[in-house]
Amino acid sequence: MLVKRVCRITVVGGALALLVGCAASGGVEEEAIGGYFARDLPGMPADPRMSPVDNPILAARGLHNPPPTVIRRALLAQHERWAGTPYRLGGSSFRGIDCSALVQNVFNDTFRFDLPRTTEEQVRAGLEVARDALRPGDLVFFRPPGAYRHVGIYVGEGRFLHASTSRGVMISELDNRYWQRHFWQARRTLEPTLLARRLGDTGEG
Repeated sequence: MLVKRVCRITVVGGALALLVGCAASGGVEEEAIGGYFARDLPGMPADPRMSPVDNPILAARGLHNPPPTVIRRALLAQHERWAGTPYRLGGSSFRGIDCSALVQNVFNDTFRFDLPRTTEEQVRAGLEVARDALRPGDLVFFRPPGAYRHVGIYVGEGRFLHASTSRGVMISELDNRYWQRHFWQARRTLEPTLLARRLGDTGEG
């Protein structure tokens, strides 16, 4: 299905766009390959209409698996929830969302962890980690040409969840030619063990 090209910003909306600071630089990302649905990735149910027993977020609460596996399953479940949501600069709902708002929503819903709203603020969260040391739940940042920056959440196996300006919420490969060229840095907000524990917390925080 063709997706309308988004992220056209008027002079009046320019100030808001700079505050949000998310996305590629006024163009469509040059992704060489298609994205993924979580149900197509290893370890996920074939049917997205999963029962409560099969729901990865509920299963993750038991912490029967290593933290990276638990976190990955929870993030892929969030992808199923948001998949198909179009990109909208400044948006933060299922009607349209930008990259930093998606990251903020997923962290809040999945880990009950509050991240700042903008990419500019999120890139100062946690500690920087090397690309070859990425773990599920790490934030990955990109610096395409222009004024805007892009952020996603690493889900493991070389893939990350993000709100693409051209195709909306999707999963892409870090080794994709476009993303590899514009990779900037990665940040770890919390160690995987701590993130996994937050999945099991029943209280707030």
